[in-house]
Amino acid sequence: MDVKKVLYISQEIDPYLPGTPLGTFSRSLSQGLQEKGAEVRSFMPKYGAINERRNQLHEVIRLSGMNIIIDDTDHPLIIKVATLQPTRLQVYFIDNDDYFYRHTPSQLETRDWADVNDERSIFFVRGTVETVKKLRWEADIVHCAGWITALTPLYLKHIYNDDPSFRNSKVVFSLYNDAFEGTLDPRMAEKLKEEGFTDEQLASLLTPEGAVDHTKLCKLAIDHADAIVESSEGVAPELVEYAKASGKPFLPYPGEGTQVDAYNEFYKSL
Repeated sequence: MDVKKVLYISQEIDPYLPGTPLGTFSRSLSQGLQEKGAEVRSFMPKYGAINERRNQLHEVIRLSGMNIIIDDTDHPLIIKVATLQPTRLQVYFIDNDDYFYRHTPSQLETRDWADVNDERSIFFVRGTVETVKKLRWEADIVHCAGWITALTPLYLKHIYNDDPSFRNSKVVFSLYNDAFEGTLDPRMAEKLKEEGFTDEQLASLLTPEGAVDHTKLCKLAIDHADAIVESSEGVAPELVEYAKASGKPFLPYPGEGTQVDAYNEFYKSL
């Protein structure tokens, strides 16, 4: 069966963050799928480094306005959109003054403001899901790329599993060579429990070996995704082995230049 609708949730998309391997991969995959006839909608964070005027971003008032509560604090959700030419691919941006700079920073917020990266990830994932709900759009495939998207499978399988937009979606998580240094807030699991998750669902984060790092976060995504793909060279062998051991459909790195066809066939197999 052909895949008709693909929701692509990415940490970075070119040209909005140019020159990064993940950004290039995200654009070529989403654009390639649309050229093959799929209806694609892409989401990424609205980093301060993104020039809104040059990239022709504009706020979507009808989608903005709700508050997302994280750790008992309200955070307003702002939705912006731009169109990638020449394919007219729509890219939605999740924005908020608490988590993203208003002016161009020296580097991405995820690298410069690490103490709230756990909440930044929660906000981005929940903001994306709530926006898709408002759009009344039902995705066949939800593909997540980049560690900031790693909570998506958890939310879709346990909080939004009965929502019409995601009830029949297959969730795919990309393993990518995008590890960050250090760890996230030690209270991250506690904040997720406040969202309604159980110890069993958060098992990968609750191991005694220290705070939440990149490996734990990716393992959590693997635990709750329907399928896993190896989307770049240099992925940590521990994560590749964990994905294979899960018994879930797994697509090894297909190599440069063949990703669109390989991913399209992988989606169909799900």
